[in-house]
Amino acid sequence: MHGAVMSFTVDEATVGRVGEYFSRIGAHLPVAGQRASFATYAFGILGDGERKSVEPIAARATAEPEATERMHDRLLHFVRESPWPDRPVRKEAARYVVEALSQREPVSVWIVDDTGFLKQGRRSPGVQRQYTGSAGKITNCQIGVSLCVATATEQVPIDFELYLPQSWIDDMPRRESARIPESVVFKTKPELALDMIGRAIEDGTPGEVLLADTAYGDSVAFRKGVRDYGLDYAVAVGAQTTVWCLDSARGRDRDAVGVQQLGLDLGPKAFRRLTWRDGTRRKMRSRFCFRRVKVAHAGGPSSLVREPLWLVMEWPDGEPKPTKFFLTTLRRRMTRKQIVRTIKERWKVERTYQELKGELGLDHFEGRSFVGWHHHVSVVLCCYAFVVAERVRRFPPSRRRSRRADSLSCAA
Repeated sequence: MHGAVMSFTVDEATVGRVGEYFSRIGAHLPVAGQRASFATYAFGILGDGERKSVEPIAARATAEPEATERMHDRLLHFVRESPWPDRPVRKEAARYVVEALSQREPVSVWIVDDTGFLKQGRRSPGVQRQYTGSAGKITNCQIGVSLCVATATEQVPIDFELYLPQSWIDDMPRRESARIPESVVFKTKPELALDMIGRAIEDGTPGEVLLADTAYGDSVAFRKGVRDYGLDYAVAVGAQTTVWCLDSARGRDRDAVGVQQLGLDLGPKAFRRLTWRDGTRRKMRSRFCFRRVKVAHAGGPSSLVREPLWLVMEWPDGEPKPTKFFLTTLRRRMTRKQIVRTIKERWKVERTYQELKGELGLDHFEGRSFVGWHHHVSVVLCCYAFVVAERVRRFPPSRRRSRRADSLSCAA
C-alpha cells in the first residue's frame, strides 16, 4: 500500500487484519457471489491502478481477455444492480475504524460537509450545474454530503448521501433511468446531514461536538436538529446573520445586528490574536472576538427562551473587516483557544476528500445508477476505514502532537 493515504509494507499481521476485516464486512452480504465481488472491487480500489472504476479494476484482476470480460460484467452487476445493503456495511466499517481510533485518542468531533463529483452530460443521478467547493465555482456535477468522525489527529467519513435537486425528484423519466427508488423524496443538504447524524447516534457512534460550514450553520432547523440529538455544535454562519448581544445578566443590551456589522462596531481593538496550532511553515494564528448572543431569526420561540451561544468572529490580518463567523454551544468553561482549535478542525476534511479521490477513486464511478453510486461509495468508505485504522496502528500520534491538539478532548 502506498501513496498519499499511507505508505508501508504489508506484513503478516496486516494480512490477518485484512482477512478479519473483510470477513466482518462480508457477514452483511447475503450471497457468496456478492462477497467475492466486494473483495475484488475493494482490492481494486486499494491497489496501484490510477483509475478505480469497473473496467480498469476488472482488467487488473484477470490476465485473459475472456476472463476480463466476465469479471467486468460481474463487477458491473455488483455495483450497479446487486441488491446488497449499504447501511450495515457502512456501519460495520465505522465500528471497525472507531475501535482502532479510540485505542489512541477519543473520537470527539463529527464534521458535516459536502464535495463535488464533476460530470459530463445530464444522466448521472443528481447532476446539474451547481456550486461545489471542489471546483470553487458553479459547474456540472453531483454533490455528496458526508459525515466524518474525528480525533485530534485523524478524520474518517462514515456515511455519505447523494443530493438530488428538486428538478431530479420531479423528472420521472430521469428518475426511472437512474433507478431512483420511489421512496426517495426531495431533501435539502442539511436534512440529509441530519439523517446521517441520526443514524450515527442510533449506531452508538461516539462524539459530542458537530462542526459544519455555512451551508448547514445558516439553517435554523439544522442547528435545532443537532441540539435535539443532544450534540453541541460549532458552525459557520453568514455575515448577515443577526443576533442580540447579551449583558452579564443574559439580557439583551442592544437591538439585533448583523454579525459582520457587530464586529465593525466593536472595532479592531476588541479582537485578540490567538494561535490554534503550529502549521508546517508557520504558526496558524488570527484575531478573534467572542460575544455571548442569541440568534435573532424570525419564527421559533421567544427571544427570552432562546439558547445563549458564543459568537466567534475572526478578523484576519490584512482584511478591512471581519470575514468569518461562528455560532457555538461549547461550554463557557472551555478557554477561547480551545474553542478556536475545535472550530478549526473542520478544515481537515478537505485533506480527507483529497485522499478519498486521489488515492481511492471516490469520484471515479462512471455509472448512471442511484444505487450504484451508493454502492461504489460504500466500498470506498470501507477501504478508507481500513487504511485509517492501519495508519493509526503504524503511526500513533506523538505525545507532543497530542498535547498540541488537546482542544478536541476538552470539547468532548
